[in-house]
Amino acid sequence: MACVLEAPLRMSVLSEVTASSRHYVDRLFDLDPQKVLQGVIDMKNAVIGNNKQKANLIVLGAVPRLLYLLQQETSSTELRTECAVVLGSLAMGTENNVKSLLDCHIIPALLQGLLLPDLKFIEACLRCLRTIFISPVTPEELLYTDATVISHLMALLSRSRYTQEYICQIFSHCCKLQHWHSCGFKSLPQPLLCANGPDHQTILFNHGAVQNIAHLLVSTSYKVRMQALKCFSVLAFENPQVSMTLVNVSVDGELLPQIFVKMLQRDKPIEMQLTSAKCLTSMCRAGAIRTDDSCIVLKTLPCLVRMCSKERLLEERVEGAETLAYLIETDVELQRIASITDHLIVMLADYFKYPSSVSAITDIKRLDHDLKHAHELRQAAFKLYASLGANDEDIRKKIIETENMMDRIVNGLSESSIKVRLAAVRCLHSLSRSVQQLRTSFQDHAVWKPLMKVLQNAPNEILVVASSTLCNLLLEFSPSKEPILESGAIELLCSLTQSENLALRVNGIWALMNMAFQAEQKIKSDILRGLSTEQLFQLLSDSDVNVLMKTLGLLRNLLSTRPHIDHIMSTHGKQIMQAVTLILEGEHNIEVKEQTLCILANIADGTTAKELIMTNDDILQKIKYYMSHSNAKLQLAAMFCISNLIWNEEEGSQERQDKLRDMGIVDILHKLSQSSDPNLCDKAKTALQQYLA
Repeated sequence: MACVLEAPLRMSVLSEVTASSRHYVDRLFDLDPQKVLQGVIDMKNAVIGNNKQKANLIVLGAVPRLLYLLQQETSSTELRTECAVVLGSLAMGTENNVKSLLDCHIIPALLQGLLLPDLKFIEACLRCLRTIFISPVTPEELLYTDATVISHLMALLSRSRYTQEYICQIFSHCCKLQHWHSCGFKSLPQPLLCANGPDHQTILFNHGAVQNIAHLLVSTSYKVRMQALKCFSVLAFENPQVSMTLVNVSVDGELLPQIFVKMLQRDKPIEMQLTSAKCLTSMCRAGAIRTDDSCIVLKTLPCLVRMCSKERLLEERVEGAETLAYLIETDVELQRIASITDHLIVMLADYFKYPSSVSAITDIKRLDHDLKHAHELRQAAFKLYASLGANDEDIRKKIIETENMMDRIVNGLSESSIKVRLAAVRCLHSLSRSVQQLRTSFQDHAVWKPLMKVLQNAPNEILVVASSTLCNLLLEFSPSKEPILESGAIELLCSLTQSENLALRVNGIWALMNMAFQAEQKIKSDILRGLSTEQLFQLLSDSDVNVLMKTLGLLRNLLSTRPHIDHIMSTHGKQIMQAVTLILEGEHNIEVKEQTLCILANIADGTTAKELIMTNDDILQKIKYYMSHSNAKLQLAAMFCISNLIWNEEEGSQERQDKLRDMGIVDILHKLSQSSDPNLCDKAKTALQQYLA
């Protein structure tokens, strides 16, 4: 019976709550302005810290009325200000509250309010705007729809410390970048573009953000200093223009980098240390500060390592590790220094054990928060390990020898969080550059299995890094090569070569090239079958030179060792010769032409395959042309073709020699035997000896 009563009971409670809220809204419509003002003040007191009350008032239609009163010229300044305060309080509730406010077009109304002279009202509007813009549901573009808004906000910076704090906060949240993100062979987030033109950083920079905000770094208010610092960390990220400007700006006779370094000191709040480290990191990565500058080596890097210790809060450890990963990502020396600072490699292992059963966290709320966000620690650790191990073999060895490291990476590859999976693949990619580790740890842990699983069904971002890693696992000395082949890799890689994503096409063809190196004939035939002639031509006419070079590399690896050359040319000879002609006639760089001539030289080394060259006068004329080319590399490659065609010990050599002599090849050889280039000279003399033998 109790179950039957439950629904009506809930209904009556809800209607009671709504009824108790209704009188607040009703008072907003009173004809007496004084009563309306008192009603708004009472509403303000009722909603503070009460999300249920906020939701009720929104449902009952308080927002349109508050906005109407806020915009009415007949409303007193005090009433307008109180309306802005209540709206700001409603915005501090749930994301749904913010959505409701946005639906009522609150932003244009508040921006309009900034044009009024009263400072208290302006501050209330800005505080409300700040609360709305820091919500993830608010599109940043709303700040940039009217070109006059930014310049007006810059002008308001001088009004009070509150306008300074709120405006800097609005700027840093509306200068849209994705999360700090690292270790990525151009995976770093780019500033997102505005719908119609320059990105947010450029708009703010062009409106004088650097000059207007710089002096706020020495404000007497900590909150203002902090928001100005955050603003610079977002403005400078991945932006050489801003970074180069910041380096030369001085405030009270002190350059900004020196001010940032002071803010890094241990006696400063952690938030300030971290944010100034981010500013200096961005300036360093943008080339505005040298990587060997003492402010990076002796200040920024040690500060970021400190942030990784287990004494720090979870979000501080995450941000510290990710920023450090970005700082050292491309610099070998910084990677070495970081690896021996405060036992960092071992310290990062704690990121995987958090929170532990003996955790010192007594605050239940904190523990609950950290359990929900522990995956962010794992992601940050993988990123930092990837950066640390990007170049140095000894560092990679230390990382892999850290307790259970390979198991952790393998587990990371199958985590539910896409960010952890991506970071784990990056880490694996970084470590896969080690010949030693490919032969040992990678084999012991059969890393290729989870990697192949990741490649079956993943977003492009993960696919790009996973396929790069696979390229390394397919190198000829890698013991993983064989089991990968047996698990259907050829089909997978051939499908990657058809991707619209350039990086995936490059990686697919690169992995096939590695796979074909010194491979058995069956594997080579499987690759050609999987690719299809049509796809091969598609790749050879790709607009990207990387794809073209890797495809030529694949062809060169397929056409090696005589029986393989003859077999492949007997089945695909016509198409391959067509492709070679196409490239030698096209507008391509020296490297592409050289690689193509090397393929011809390999074909010329076949027993039966060389006839495909000898019976193709067009190709022979091209070889002759390149023998007299102005580039020595191309001359040398063309000479290899000739040498393989005229080699004495092979059947039919006399006829081939005679045909080439009639074409004038011997005259060119005599000329080249006098060349000042020792390689050309030797090769020409060796070829001439075949005629004399």
